[in-house]
Amino acid sequence: MVTLVARRGRELQRYNSQGHRLVVGCIPYRLKAENYRPCPEEIALNLKVLIISSQKGHEIMFPKGGWETDETIEMAASREAVEEAGVVGHIEARLGKWAFKSKTEDCSKVGYMFPMRVTEELGEWPEISSRRRCWVSVGEVKNNCKQQWMKEALDRLVERLSAPSLSRRK
Repeated sequence: MVTLVARRGRELQRYNSQGHRLVVGCIPYRLKAENYRPCPEEIALNLKVLIISSQKGHEIMFPKGGWETDETIEMAASREAVEEAGVVGHIEARLGKWAFKSKTEDCSKVGYMFPMRVTEELGEWPEISSRRRCWVSVGEVKNNCKQQWMKEALDRLVERLSAPSLSRRK
């Protein structure tokens, strides 16, 4: 069962040894053809990613938020996807770690991003009234997302999905 209430507050937030808040996010995705790995030229035709609007609606981004002390990093990525985008899926191996400056606070953060192969879209989710979600192409994210670190995470996902599988290597 999915909870329809988003977590609030910072009592359980994780910070690194430099005092930077740790955040976790994911790139929800789906492939039109799940049974093979498309070559790089085909990936643009087969890959769709789910973006969300910022709470004020001025920017597009991937779901992300604070990693709390009572959850694993994968649990945090899944929770953020449900709370902000209303999707459930399989969290895959981490894409990387990025340091970035917060736009709303005068502090630095460290963000971890994961791919999430979406298995279900919810009709209702905790932040449905404050965010929009939309399936888009990789190119649309590249042209419209202002956060460079999120674009870099997307590049890593595209590389991973277009890499030949072990069974195709000779």
